[in-house]
Amino acid sequence: MTTGNIFVISAPSGAGKSTLVSALCARDPQIKVSISHTTREKRPGDEHGVQYYFTSKDEFERMLQNHQFLEHARVYDNYYGTHKTTIEQLVTAGNDIILEIDHQGAMQIRKLIKDATLIYILPPNIETLKQRLLSRNTDKPEVIEKRLNLALDDISYAKYFDFAVINNDFNRAIDDLYSIILSSRLKTKHVLEIWKA
Repeated sequence: MTTGNIFVISAPSGAGKSTLVSALCARDPQIKVSISHTTREKRPGDEHGVQYYFTSKDEFERMLQNHQFLEHARVYDNYYGTHKTTIEQLVTAGNDIILEIDHQGAMQIRKLIKDATLIYILPPNIETLKQRLLSRNTDKPEVIEKRLNLALDDISYAKYFDFAVINNDFNRAIDDLYSIILSSRLKTKHVLEIWKA
């Protein structure tokens, strides 16, 4: 039995990461998204166990003290974390796993899992990013301003990723992402696992 690959996809808020990942999973059923735990409040349409596992700050910190997270970060005053058991189950089943996490978590994964593939999603430009955040109509103006101010700092970490995809044309961005997945499946280690099976 072969194990799956691990992909980390990061982006500044509003770059279209979640929409791209959803389309990628619809294209290939072997690709699964690891659902993170978070202490942030639900937005309209959010469901527990779908977008995130929504939990209290106390519960998150308890899991943190028990070393249950593969990676975690505090972003915009909320905790986010990837539970170890979630990843182990998905990878062992032979799925390719996508971790939708910020650059802090990505750097933690880079240290822990050397063969993980890190992909950064870039917006076409900062003005487009601002318009995308405004069109969401889910955050208060001061939150949007804070996200924009942090976006430039966030983007500066793109240089530490293996690949970068510019989300200017949606279909082109999906094709670019999928080509990274397909090429990773052809890495010698992965192919030899299949060949020996």
